[in-house]
Amino acid sequence: MNDLIPVHEDDDGDDAHAAPRPRRKGVYILPNLFTLAALFGGFYAIVMAMNGKYELSCYGVFCAMVLDSLDGRVARMTNTQSAFGAEMDSLSDMVSFGAAPALIVYEWALKGLGKAGWGIAFFYCACAALRLARFNTNLAVVDKRYFQGLPSPAAAALVIGFIWVAVDTGGYADANGANVLSWAAAVATFYAGVTMVVNVPFYSFKDLSLKRSVPFIVIVLIALAIGIINLYPARIIFAIFCLYGFSGYFVYAYKRAKGRPVSAIALSTDEPDEVGLHR
Repeated sequence: MNDLIPVHEDDDGDDAHAAPRPRRKGVYILPNLFTLAALFGGFYAIVMAMNGKYELSCYGVFCAMVLDSLDGRVARMTNTQSAFGAEMDSLSDMVSFGAAPALIVYEWALKGLGKAGWGIAFFYCACAALRLARFNTNLAVVDKRYFQGLPSPAAAALVIGFIWVAVDTGGYADANGANVLSWAAAVATFYAGVTMVVNVPFYSFKDLSLKRSVPFIVIVLIALAIGIINLYPARIIFAIFCLYGFSGYFVYAYKRAKGRPVSAIALSTDEPDEVGLHR
């Protein structure tokens, strides 16, 4: 009787050999949690600035910096790197270190400068976007020991650190009425924006391994540094980032004096229209 039962097949007759449905790709939760937390830090900073709480805005951006430095390390340590995570990280950086510092410094000091104020704020934001786009497209040819231009978290630290020092030590809850301070904030913002897009090498610290053993004195010095920073956190942290923010130009001048290559990146061969960007 079984021989009389018709077999239903599709037109090609290969129903039994149909290809299985492809599995949907998931998203690694652990590194993206750090990225989302960094994004929240930038969003929180913007909201606090809208409410005139600039010191809390500074805390939000600096917390985003710490979290941003951890998500990539966590992904590498747990072998959970992904293209999705890389794109998510760039978008988070644009908010936390591009849009947030520009909006915060505009509300705090640049609003009183009129068109010049929002023009400088936009210039910084645009430079952050350009810096992130260039970083993503030059990953394959850049020297891993150096960043090409000031990284956006450090640029944000220059802008936000300036505000933090003024609020913490000078009591300037709003600098729009102080003309000198407003223009000083404008200069700091402009410098941070320009330095993000110049072809100047900044040490990346990526060749430092946390897995290697160190002498005991190193741990003692780290504890001492934490204690010193705790005395005047705003001024000392801002001073550290100022030194880093100028260090690239010293490296550039030193290499130029020694006749060494000064670019952090080799000339791209597949994008000839961008040759001028790398010199």
